[in-house]
Amino acid sequence: MTSQTIIRDLSGGLVLRRATSDDAEALADFNSRIHSDWEGEIDPYVGSWTRDLLLKPHPTFSPGDFTIVQDTQTGNIVSSMNLISQTWSYEGIPFKVGRPELVGTDLAYRNRGLVRAQFDEVHRWSAARGELVQAITGIPYYYRLFGYEMTLNLGGGRAGYAPQVPELPEGQSEPYTVRPAVEADIPLLSRLYDQAMQRAPIHVLRDAALWRAEISDKSPDNGNRMALCVIENSAGEPVGMLGHPPFRWDTMLPAQAYELLPGFSWAAVTPSVVRFLRRAGQEIKPYHGEKPWQSFGFWLGEAHPVYEVFREHLPRIRKPYAWYIRVPDLPAFIRHIAPALEKRLADSALVGYSGELTISFYRDGLKLVFENGRLAVVEPYRPTPVGHAGKALFPGLTFLQLLFNYRSLDELRYAFADIGTDNDEIAALLNALFPRKPSDLWPVS
Repeated sequence: MTSQTIIRDLSGGLVLRRATSDDAEALADFNSRIHSDWEGEIDPYVGSWTRDLLLKPHPTFSPGDFTIVQDTQTGNIVSSMNLISQTWSYEGIPFKVGRPELVGTDLAYRNRGLVRAQFDEVHRWSAARGELVQAITGIPYYYRLFGYEMTLNLGGGRAGYAPQVPELPEGQSEPYTVRPAVEADIPLLSRLYDQAMQRAPIHVLRDAALWRAEISDKSPDNGNRMALCVIENSAGEPVGMLGHPPFRWDTMLPAQAYELLPGFSWAAVTPSVVRFLRRAGQEIKPYHGEKPWQSFGFWLGEAHPVYEVFREHLPRIRKPYAWYIRVPDLPAFIRHIAPALEKRLADSALVGYSGELTISFYRDGLKLVFENGRLAVVEPYRPTPVGHAGKALFPGLTFLQLLFNYRSLDELRYAFADIGTDNDEIAALLNALFPRKPSDLWPVS
């Protein structure tokens, strides 16, 4: 520990500091214990992820992006988290995102405000980097304490079991095969990924450096590595991409990415992909335990073409969990994505709309002024009297669910009795600006 890495004294013999590469083994050990789901056991995949972040090249992360709380009396790490910077897209408009991750505190040091102190710090870092949004995954409710709201789909998909694997007819050779991707495949992978992301309003942008890091720079047992593959026809020509975890999820091996080039049939290619998932699932080890392979899956979010063509083979449906999203400066974010909102308005029944939309969050709010379909003004709004005024009402952070297309206005009205609109025109305006459209995110890790 050097004075250059110390951020501040937290009293009681605790200091908050930045990590260095010299912390790799100690922090990997800490995270593998703290983030283990198995009492008395470590999670080696989390440890490997930590080492990779601290010791291997990463396009958007450096060792100092880890915070550490250290007990100066023992020298032990007692709490830690990090910030992984990345760029996402909102209907084609890039915006910077900071992703806090690996948030954990030793049991003996909890309830001392250590996580809050670190969030305060990484939120400052994120703001300094021009990141308009922070996003995190994790346990239910907890991150609401730090200004986050569950606002985007996380995971989910469909699965089948051994009897649902279509067998290759006797005497026929496999029409499509799957091989590991190499760096030379990056243009193909990028093209396919960009194509897939057109189906979602919000997605993560990935450049060549990020693809290279995923293929070449992550350890085989990194818990956040995706094993990327290329699907080829019998002539050895590429037809698509496939991604799966490097380990089995208990008894299942799922596809976490699956996309085909235009002109190739999902119905024709998918049986070969499923047979590959069965073979790979039987060969690779599970994340934990020794249970044998039993099922395959497509963990591709709420909606995907494969669900439609392979419906009878995918009887199990797993609904998505959710990402936590924080938008510290809502007017700034709205102004940033204004072209996307204006396009949605232009494509709606309210094309050319002029008027003022005041949105009350009961204690504060947002004012949008449209002039001939253009968003001319976005500014904070103070409801008067407090808790009542506004053409639309959204308690707390529930508006973020609408903003990120996570829930429709009608769904939110059903869930929250204190969400409402003045009239049908305001409801139609909100529906035009913020339609429900599910997104499935593959974040930078």
